Parts: sequence; structure tokens; C-alpha cells
Amino acid sequence: MTMKAVVISSPGGPEALEVREVEDLPAPGEGEVLVKVAASGVNRADTVQRQGKYPPPPGASLYPGLECSGTILALGANVPSRWAVGDQVCALLTGGGYAEKVVVPAGQLLPVPEGVSLTDAAGLPEVACTVWSTVFMTSHLSPGESFLIHGGSSGIGTFAIQIAKHLGIKVLVTAGSEEKLAACKDLGADVCINYRRLCSTHKRRNWWKGC
Repeated sequence: MTMKAVVISSPGGPEALEVREVEDLPAPGEGEVLVKVAASGVNRADTVQRQGKYPPPPGASLYPGLECSGTILALGANVPSRWAVGDQVCALLTGGGYAEKVVVPAGQLLPVPEGVSLTDAAGLPEVACTVWSTVFMTSHLSPGESFLIHGGSSGIGTFAIQIAKHLGIKVLVTAGSEEKLAACKDLGADVCINYRRLCSTHKRRNWWKGC
């Protein structure tokens, strides 16, 4: 049995990526699930791995792809009962997302939110886990507080704006253009700051734009 996967033929640019027939994956082990991949996220680490500068950790898949979305095909032993064959999920991976199938520890799965397509869900795990772990688990940001987000129009920034507003937090963002600030405003940012207006050391007026 075989499956298709994107492999890195040799370190380099996008041309180094090739779709090949590769050996099929083994059955999921204890605490693991097998996911049929619908879409994969593209992260900075994936591009650096393609360039040969970010080798996968020992035991990880040789195929790139640190996040994906798809449908559960099979369950290993002792997988929590919340997961079942046929569930739509997205996952944070150590690698292997650029393939037709991937084996994932159940603890690295997330349910696909209602109303979100599988294609869009493939880009959720990295930003969701990064924002939640650093901002809320580590820094304990709480409702009623204020939150300054630099690079508000980035992937991390746009997710952070939305989750913070949902939790009742005042959000201030910085970005480098009016277009980016408008996007942040549409997501709920309360104060939008164009940092390019701060370049002059002699003139500081009109450096912020209230939403």
C-alpha cells in the first residue's frame, strides 16, 4: 500500500518540493489517531525545513507540514472517547502534514469549529496554541484588562484580536498601513496605531488612530 506525500528532493526553494508515492503509514498506536488530510497549513518552519535549515526532531515524519485538517480514519488504543472515526479535526504536528494521511497523538487534535471549512481549519492550530499558551496560560490575560498586539494584521495578531475581544478584553494593535489597521478594526480592535507615524523623533502628533 502507498500514499502520496510532498517530499523535499533536496534543500532549496519551492521547486525542491515533489509529490511522490510513498509507503503507507502504519496503524495508529496507543493514544494516536489516523487522519485523512484535507488541507495543510504553511508555516515559516516548513519553508526553513525545505531549505535544509530545520531538520525534523528524532522520530518525526520526514515530510514537512506542522498543521493540517481532515477526517479521522482510525483510532489507536486508549484514545479518549470524545474522538470517533469520521470526526472532522485539525491538528498540530511534529511533521507529516503534507501527505494524504498522518498519524497524530490524540492530545494534539482540535475539533473543527462550527462554520469553519476544513480548508480554513488547517491554519488554526499553530496560531490558536501559540496565542492561548503564551497570552492566557502564561501571562493570564483576563477580562477587563487591556492587550497591546504588535503586528495586529499577522496570523497571530488576527487570531489574538478575535479571542481577546470574545473574552471582554480591550485590544490595541499596531500595524504599518491604513489598510492593515482597517482589517484589525473589522476584527474588533479598539485602538489602531500606525507605527510608521512614529518614525520622526521630532513630531509625535497624530500617531494613533482610534477605531
